[in-house]
Amino acid sequence: MHSPVEPSEPSGERHFMVPMRPSRPNPWLFVGALFGMGAVVGAFAVAPSTVTEQVAQRSVTASVIVTPQTVAAAVSDATFWREDRVLRGDTLAAILARLDVDEARAKAFAAAHGASLGRRQLLPGRTVKARIDRDGQLSELRVMGNTEWTVFTEDGAAFTSTRQPVTVERRTLMKSGMIETSLFAAMDAAGLPDTSAVQLADIFGGEIDFHRDLRRGDRFSVIYESPTGADGEVVGPGRILAAEFVNQGRVHQALYFDDPSGHGSYFTPDGHNLRRSFLRSPLEFSRVTSGFSTARLHPVLGTWIAHKGIDYGAPTGTRIRSAADGIVEFAGRKNGYGNVIVIRHGGNIETLYGHMAGFAPGLRIGIHVEQGDPIGYVGMSGMATGPHLHYEFHVNGAYVDPLRHVAAATPPIGVQLRPVFARSTDPLLADLHRLRNTRLAVLE
Repeated sequence: MHSPVEPSEPSGERHFMVPMRPSRPNPWLFVGALFGMGAVVGAFAVAPSTVTEQVAQRSVTASVIVTPQTVAAAVSDATFWREDRVLRGDTLAAILARLDVDEARAKAFAAAHGASLGRRQLLPGRTVKARIDRDGQLSELRVMGNTEWTVFTEDGAAFTSTRQPVTVERRTLMKSGMIETSLFAAMDAAGLPDTSAVQLADIFGGEIDFHRDLRRGDRFSVIYESPTGADGEVVGPGRILAAEFVNQGRVHQALYFDDPSGHGSYFTPDGHNLRRSFLRSPLEFSRVTSGFSTARLHPVLGTWIAHKGIDYGAPTGTRIRSAADGIVEFAGRKNGYGNVIVIRHGGNIETLYGHMAGFAPGLRIGIHVEQGDPIGYVGMSGMATGPHLHYEFHVNGAYVDPLRHVAAATPPIGVQLRPVFARSTDPLLADLHRLRNTRLAVLE
C-alpha cells in the first residue's frame, strides 16, 4: 500500500465532541456534612385558617463524634459515577482508561469481558458509565445498548452481568448545517449524533462520492429520530426520516418510507429508490490510497505488477461492510491477501475484501449477508505496509474497477403505493423545505 497522501477533500478522520466529564466529588464535603448534623434549621409555613394548639415539648440532644478514623472511613467508602461516550475505533481498555479506572483493574476487567463487549456493543456514540472509588477501583460498569443497559456488577473478585431494559421515547428532531472541513465536523457543529453522518453517507452514497465530491459550502438538513430514555439521555442511534444534501449546487433529497410489508428504504420525492445494488465503498469513511491499475509498483515486492482492486486507507479496527446482499463464499487466510472474505452476489458478481484484522462475530462460509452488514475489520494481515482494505470486484471471473462499476437502482414506488407514499412523506418534504429556507435566511 502506498503511503497515504492527504487529499483536498475530507478524509475519514473522525471529529467527535466528547462532553465534559464531571470532576470527582470532594470527599471533605462529606466530612463537612458530618460536622453540620448537630445543627438543623427548619422553616414551616402555616395557613391562616389552621387551628393551632399548645403541644408539650421536650428537648432531644444527639451527639456526633467525628474522629480521624470516621473521616477516613467516610472518604474510603465514597464512590461516584463517571461517564463517557464510545469513540470510533475504541477498545474497552481505552474507554476504562478515560474513565480513570485503576490500570490493573481495567486490564483484568477487559481480559474477562472484552469478548462479550465486542464491536457490536461498543458502537461510536454509545454511553458508558462506571462507578469507582477514590482509588479508581471499579465496582459497576454500564454500557448502553439500543433498548437496554448491559450492567456489570462486582461480585467478590469477579463481575456478574445483567441486562436492564430502558423505556425509550422516540423524539423527532430537525437540524441543518454547512460543510467547512468535513462531514463529521459539520455534523458535530450542528449538534447531530455521530451515527447520523454515517447514515447520511449511506443514504446518498449512490449519488454523492463522500470521499471526493464534498466541497466547502455544501449544505445539509436532517430530520431524524432521537431515542431518549426516562432520564432524558439519548440511548441509541436514531433513524434519519428525511434528509437534503446540497452538493456543488445540486439538491439531493431522501424520504424514508415503510411499505405495507414492513420493508423500509429511502426514496426521492418522485418515488425513485435511492438504494443501489452495491455500495459505492465497503467503508463508511476512508480515502483511496491506491487505485485500480494494470501496472503498479508493489510496496512490498518492489516490482511492477497489476493492482486489480482498490485500496482504502483506514485505521485498524474500522468496520468493513458487505457491498451488497450475498452469500459468503470464503472466509480465511489466502496468500498475500492475509485474512480475506469473498462474497458471491447475483449476476455472477463476487466481491473480495483483503488484509483484514479479523472477521465479524458469527461470520462463516455459507451464511447470507445483507448490504451494509459488518463482515470484518480493517487490518494489515498478509503483505501490507499499513492498515487498509484491499477491495476487488469480479464480474464473470474478470477483474473490474469498483469505482467504474455502475450499480443498478432498486425498483421505485409502484403505482398502487403512490397515494400511501405521498401521505406518509409529504409532511417530511414540507419540513425539509422549511429547514432549507430557514438556513438560507440565516446565511443571508
